[in-house]
Amino acid sequence: MEPEVKDATFSEELSQMEWEPLMPIEKKLIAWSISLGVVLLFVLYFVSAEFFPGAHG
Repeated sequence: MEPEVKDATFSEELSQMEWEPLMPIEKKLIAWSISLGVVLLFVLYFVSAEFFPGAHG
């Protein structure tokens, strides 16, 4: 007789995993990505305000 196979849920799998800290390069990549996103938001806002002034009123 075979034992019952239970499908583990996502939360159970996460609770069994070991926590690993981020490596320095990962932290740097996250910071660069967030910074680039914020800068591009401002750039795109000002470009759209310059070329489409009626939309920002």
